[in-house]
Amino acid sequence: MSSTYQTPQRQILDPKDMSKWLASSAYGDIVSFVEQLSQGVQGKRVSSVGALSPQVEGIVRLLSRAESWISEYPPDMTASSRFGNKSFRSWEAKLQQQAEHLQRDLLPAERHDAAPELAAYLVAAFGNATRIDYGSGHELSFMMWLLCLCKIGFLEPSDSVAIVLTIFRLYIQLCQQLQRIYKLEPAGSHGVWGLDDFQFLPFYFGSAQFIGSESTPAVSLDQGFIDREGDEYLYLQGIRFIGEVKRGPFFEHSRQLYDISGVPRWEKVNQGLGKMYKAEVLGKFPVVQHLVFGSILSFASS
Repeated sequence: MSSTYQTPQRQILDPKDMSKWLASSAYGDIVSFVEQLSQGVQGKRVSSVGALSPQVEGIVRLLSRAESWISEYPPDMTASSRFGNKSFRSWEAKLQQQAEHLQRDLLPAERHDAAPELAAYLVAAFGNATRIDYGSGHELSFMMWLLCLCKIGFLEPSDSVAIVLTIFRLYIQLCQQLQRIYKLEPAGSHGVWGLDDFQFLPFYFGSAQFIGSESTPAVSLDQGFIDREGDEYLYLQGIRFIGEVKRGPFFEHSRQLYDISGVPRWEKVNQGLGKMYKAEVLGKFPVVQHLVFGSILSFASS
């Protein structure tokens, strides 16, 4: 990995740039990374994660610091809008102000020069301060941040299960807090094209966790099963969050997830969601247009 880091820049400025994106080195790296993480958590429960490496523990502390800022910027109770509490802008401004410092606290001294490049992905991972919204493009930015940490050698292959079941799980929980407290709007009119208003990858990774188990996807809508096992599976945690924030019959407000519960095997669900992620997240201009690219994740052709 080159030590010549750079501030990442937008490259997908027009729908015509999508062909360059799909042929880029970054696209190939992201697809491989997400697929490998999914394979790595097959059959794994959250509680099966062993001792965390110092690097993973450092990221856990980073997320905890970001969470602590919520108390510094409570929601503006004078705001009349049902969505988009303006106090989120203060939380996001704090993140932007602290991002490079957080990277330097995390990284060894010989990697401090990567801090500005990494910070760009972290800042973009929690939502948009102007629109006060959050969606799958922000979730993707967090995965790109983790991928950068892998590519510079900070995270090791042995951390792969913890990347999903510890780091990513805590990230999603923090994002859900931000969504509740600051009433973030879904980015885009259909969220992830109808799968969920905010997240996608908890369902992809979560379906992999069930591979090899005796259960079928029907258990994802069994409230008793969710109550017993919800903390162990990202898929169930995603369903549980939807139940907390939406009202009405599940089959009406979450039709795709309802239909998925009728698929006979988790392997087929996982394969289908992997294809859907490439088509409906990575393959959609409105989702990827704000992504940035630098020296670690290159927009050059692979």
